[in-house]
Amino acid sequence: MPAFDLVIRGGTVVDGTGGAPIEADVGIIGNKIAAIGDVPGSGAEELDAKGKLVTPGFVDIHTHYDAQAVWDDHMAPSSWHGVTTAVMGNCGVGFAPCKPADRDRLIELMEGVEDIPGAVMNEGLKWEWESFGEYLDALERRRRDIDVCALLPHAAMRVFVMGDRAINLENANQADIAQMRQITKEAMQSGAFGFSTSRSLSHKTLKGDPTPTLRAQEEELRCIAMGMKDAGSGMLEMVSEWAPDHHEEFAMLRRVIESCGRPAVFTLAQRHSRPEVWRDLMKHADKAVADGLSIRPVAAPRAIGVLLGLAGSQNPFSGCKTYKSIAHLPVADRARRMAEPAVRAAILSEDPREGNTFPLFHRLSFDFMFRFGNPPNYQPDPKDSIAAIAARGNQTAPEVAYDMLIENDGAEFIYMPLGNYAYGDLSMPQAVLDNRNVIMGLGDGGAHVAFILDAGYQTWLLSHWGRDQKRWDMPELIRRLTSDTAGAAGLHDRGILRPGLKADVNIIDWDKLGAGAPYVVNDLPAGGKRLLQKVTGYDATIVSGRVTFRGGQATGTLPGKLVRGPQAELAA
Repeated sequence: MPAFDLVIRGGTVVDGTGGAPIEADVGIIGNKIAAIGDVPGSGAEELDAKGKLVTPGFVDIHTHYDAQAVWDDHMAPSSWHGVTTAVMGNCGVGFAPCKPADRDRLIELMEGVEDIPGAVMNEGLKWEWESFGEYLDALERRRRDIDVCALLPHAAMRVFVMGDRAINLENANQADIAQMRQITKEAMQSGAFGFSTSRSLSHKTLKGDPTPTLRAQEEELRCIAMGMKDAGSGMLEMVSEWAPDHHEEFAMLRRVIESCGRPAVFTLAQRHSRPEVWRDLMKHADKAVADGLSIRPVAAPRAIGVLLGLAGSQNPFSGCKTYKSIAHLPVADRARRMAEPAVRAAILSEDPREGNTFPLFHRLSFDFMFRFGNPPNYQPDPKDSIAAIAARGNQTAPEVAYDMLIENDGAEFIYMPLGNYAYGDLSMPQAVLDNRNVIMGLGDGGAHVAFILDAGYQTWLLSHWGRDQKRWDMPELIRRLTSDTAGAAGLHDRGILRPGLKADVNIIDWDKLGAGAPYVVNDLPAGGKRLLQKVTGYDATIVSGRVTFRGGQATGTLPGKLVRGPQAELAA
């Protein structure tokens, strides 16, 4: 009888702690790692990892699979990139708690904030819940290719408690606050990993209504955080505009955390209109940690980029009346119509703002738009921007963008770094990576499905900063994707390859690691479309001791579960 259920033979084990790699076997029994080293005896299944890296599965603490996890077994694209655990419910948006009368409101908010089409959610969500605990029960009934964890979203809870008063951005009264504190306590006790909120002006419905949490008062946030203290678990996740005074906004966050004693994470990104605020926020977080408070930034390892194209959901002319009249056509047919001189002249003469419902439209700039290309170029030179090309030639910037969009039968994309690229290079992401208090994240897996494709940042972090640029040692980058993110979420049973811990593992071909150009598939409910990209370099991904991907292809095995609440380290 085999001594192990699975043995990974002869790989270079990178254990997730940042320590030096070792050549070793990994033996797995059930869902736990049983042995690392020279593993004697056979396995019921054996994988040859000679010449390959053997790492912990990646933990992503900032995703939006709240809807997809209800209808889909596969949490693509994250699961394609070595992610074995994802925390969803970030940015204060989600679907529970929810009264039946408020379902459309939450769908409209998610549609605007996270660019998940309303038709997709109306088709895919079965609404088997009202309370947050019942939502977790619904999630628990489905198996997936990765584990999922959920945060309690502030917007859903605020609408549940306050109804129209939440939508109208009214202040919560004491009864509202007391109810939200109790709901938070019960959600943590049911298995929520924490509570999320948004104070961002960019978070709007397609109608332009701001997120209900935008102006929530400090007392409301403090008492909700006290609900986590009452339960003895949970972290606060916050995205903010950090305006008008980012120092005071951070001081408010710090006071909330001082009151409740729970950890906090917040989105750290560089706004091109306020390019130095991120430095102050990082310093404030460092000071908080030095003072014994767990307040950590979550940042992306590259620019946060929007993909504008005829095949996606947005392009610079999406709001133009003439474009809207042909937007229903297949992409290639649309590109051919747009090449007609009369159509081109009409679209270019119209105001693209007039009919635009894209909440981030006001942040689009031809100065930061570039040809994306294949392979994708995530660090374009400012001299190659659409505005710069126009300045050197005899066309306007809109004309240059228009002609790019219709090339190759409309299959091309324009890349616009929306954040983290104010300096025209990747020096801002490099600086945050240099700070060990900063958590890697913000891939937004499950959201922005047809105009942002950053959910594969794990692959890019390793291939770009580690293999190609050699800016950081590979073991340190693996640590940033495994034990660091797992520890921040309270998942102490995973993120490190060690006997007794959960057997979530990646086998990686370092030289082949990468991702290709984006493409569109219509595989969401109601025929909804999303952007994906082909991923290479993952020889195998293992969740709870079972192989979920082999050679980049799903095996059909679905060991992924809902994880309820923080996890203590498993006993050996």
